[in-house]
Amino acid sequence: MTEAATRKPTLCVGILAMNEGHRIGASLKSAAFADQVLVIDSGSTDNTIEVSKAAGAEVHVYDDWQGFGVQRSRLLEHVKCDYIFFLDADEVISPKLQAQIQAAVSSGQPGIWRVCWRIVAFGYELKAYRAGVGPERLFRRDMIASYQGLVHEEAILHPQFMDAPRRVLSAKLLHYSRESVHGSLEKLTQYVMLGAAKRAEASKRGGVLRGMAGGTAMFLRLYLFKLGCLCGGAGFLYCFFVALEAFFRYAALYYDRETLTHRVIR
Repeated sequence: MTEAATRKPTLCVGILAMNEGHRIGASLKSAAFADQVLVIDSGSTDNTIEVSKAAGAEVHVYDDWQGFGVQRSRLLEHVKCDYIFFLDADEVISPKLQAQIQAAVSSGQPGIWRVCWRIVAFGYELKAYRAGVGPERLFRRDMIASYQGLVHEEAILHPQFMDAPRRVLSAKLLHYSRESVHGSLEKLTQYVMLGAAKRAEASKRGGVLRGMAGGTAMFLRLYLFKLGCLCGGAGFLYCFFVALEAFFRYAALYYDRETLTHRVIR
């Protein structure tokens, strides 16, 4: 049996970061089981880089922000492992999820795995909230050509892998989505403007009425149908901020259309 046939598949965990020094340590600690941990920094002015290096991560800085898709594509250039798991700086891999990731990697098979979020907002775990299945995060490295998109970016697969099996990692990925009202307002600005720029490129229309319709529908879906109403004040705030994002995207798309840009960072 050849060495290639007996070699254990390896895993890289990749994180995009910008001024995440106050929380990236927990994410890196949860990713320490990986063979390679990569941090792609967008020009942090806090101690993000120092914290990341102290945790043993490999850090590369690209401070010419061009959107999340470009940053993820840059991250891919530094991956030395067989599999890549994309982790955000506000997420923590639970022990159960770690076991599922390791099992998927050990298989050596091509595939795409989505995650299941458990939202933590304003210091409270929203246990009743039905976050559902989240984005695609685990891939075999040779499957991905690049990433595209300013925000809510997506992987572009090589043609021969377009029909690769899609699976779900059922163990929860803890997502510390919103730690404070102040931080949520900063995040709101970034995601509103990037989302509006993305829609402008697609020639979509904006306006206050469209924003009201979208924001109201979003709030009702999250607060009632996803049971944010059972999560107290933190649940209300979480649903309200996401709904505000939906509203202001369409407002910015109309009123700020001529000045929209993808160079928006927190």
